[in-house]
Amino acid sequence: MEAEKRKRRTIGTHNGTFHCDEALAIFMLLKTSQFSDCEVKRSRDPKELAECDVVVDVGGVYDPETHRYDHHQIGFTGTLDDAHPIKLSSAGLVYKHFGREVIAGLLGTDAARTEILFYRVYKHFIEPIDAIDNGVDAYPSDLVAKYHVGTDLSSRVAGLNPWWNDTTTDINAQFQKAIALTGAELVDCIEYYGKAWLPARSLVEEALKSRFELDSSGELLRLSRFCPWKEHLSDLEDEMNARGEPVAIKYCLYQDSNGSWRVQCVSLRKGSFENRKSLPWKGLRDDALSAASGVPGGIFVHISGFIGGNKTFEGALEMARKALSFQE
Repeated sequence: MEAEKRKRRTIGTHNGTFHCDEALAIFMLLKTSQFSDCEVKRSRDPKELAECDVVVDVGGVYDPETHRYDHHQIGFTGTLDDAHPIKLSSAGLVYKHFGREVIAGLLGTDAARTEILFYRVYKHFIEPIDAIDNGVDAYPSDLVAKYHVGTDLSSRVAGLNPWWNDTTTDINAQFQKAIALTGAELVDCIEYYGKAWLPARSLVEEALKSRFELDSSGELLRLSRFCPWKEHLSDLEDEMNARGEPVAIKYCLYQDSNGSWRVQCVSLRKGSFENRKSLPWKGLRDDALSAASGVPGGIFVHISGFIGGNKTFEGALEMARKALSFQE
């Protein structure tokens, strides 16, 4: 009898044309301990929806206490928090309340790491879905796009709806495909950020903590292994400076795939090609570089001065130290 009762638990959403937000919202709910056993009911009948255990994207009510997650009602302006101004769709509403559980359930992360991933996944996956569903343009309306993008997730989900003149396709079966599609991409996103992006952030964080052991200036960074580091360094520096821990790394040292060592400049700001301090010896290679720098083992310095190389870590470190004190 108890098993039979559990089978009758339902997640309700509207019938008719479906969208990315409710498909993703339902996938996330099915990944929670509370709603993992639910079936999906698609209806706009208030009586049928009232019997559902949770309702998303229909009903005109947002009330997490009764598990109603609609965003279409007059006066609704809910966002994730004050730092994220985009109005939430049903996907964002469900993510706000259950996203941390979904992430921790997939990755087994502790509370601190889950929190970092929660905001990262929102910014790079959920927020665009919220914006598109709520009709928020990605750029000012007076600008004309030079091309149309029709391969984003919201567009691909829309494409799963039966054509206007298709009277034979089962729309509910198509909606199940939409749930699977949005869910698979969310899982891929969470796994990337949890298993690749976050470990890289940890490596950069460790390198920042030991920067004064590397050099008394505190302006050099050594990665224990190469990883994507630029964005992490920018974010971590911002966090540290906000806490009153001033930091401004000039050069990052890491070993390349050939076993040599690189000295790479840190950009003046995220996304900029301008360096905080370019390497001298621009365009020199091998013996000419070693002679000009006074550091044996020189391999190259790029003509723009944004990166250089040395055969050994000791050589790369000495190049970085000399570059710090170099006067143009």
